[in-house]
Amino acid sequence: MPIQAIEPRRLYRQIADQLRGLLALGEYAVGSRLPPERDLALQLGVSRPSVREALIALEVEGLVEVRMGSGIYVLPVDMARTPRSLGLEEGPLETIRARQVIESGLAAHAAQHMKKAQIAGLRNAVALMQHELDVGDLAWRGDRLFHVRLAEASENAVLVRIVGELHDERHNPVAEQLISHFETERSWRAAIVEHLAVIEAIASRSPEAARAAMATHLTNSHDRYTASIGSTRRAAPSKRNPARKAA
Repeated sequence: MPIQAIEPRRLYRQIADQLRGLLALGEYAVGSRLPPERDLALQLGVSRPSVREALIALEVEGLVEVRMGSGIYVLPVDMARTPRSLGLEEGPLETIRARQVIESGLAAHAAQHMKKAQIAGLRNAVALMQHELDVGDLAWRGDRLFHVRLAEASENAVLVRIVGELHDERHNPVAEQLISHFETERSWRAAIVEHLAVIEAIASRSPEAARAAMATHLTNSHDRYTASIGSTRRAAPSKRNPARKAA
């Protein structure tokens, strides 16, 4: 037998594997509600955000249904259904935490080195975000443009690529499913205010203020994704294009 590659296993995937095994053993009956996130986190000895990512992964696979404001319910296994592959992607919350480290430093650097024309480019990116929301879309394009332009101020192609790739992680299955539950026009409006605070800090040429403003924005983004599934209610349907994703 040939040697097989060792697959790195993210914590949320380990949790999902254990819960999947319990479902297969009939520990939770079809139609029943799983224990709340808080209880699962205590039993597993992990954080609630990690449990949330695992539950979203199981939802992507079609094993459970997330009912916002109610809980997580076990679905019947459809043997004819091919589960959506999760691949080896990082968890969306892990990605945000990586962005906190990288982009806070980039904001501080930008406050020292960004030219007026580049700062104007950031404002234009936020204007695009506002336009996207005004026409009933989600502001994904403007948001990505903002963060990439901020990275471009570093004049470091590696950092620009990394920031772009981290934003594009929002297209992986688990991130998309998480976004579908927690992204709303209201959350995007809050994000726009946070982006403007970053711009003002950069324009004031204060590296520490810029670092703090970016850290606050990404902490708030993380918190918006970690609202309890059991107590958060799904937003009413809107006219926005569901294909657009945000962070």
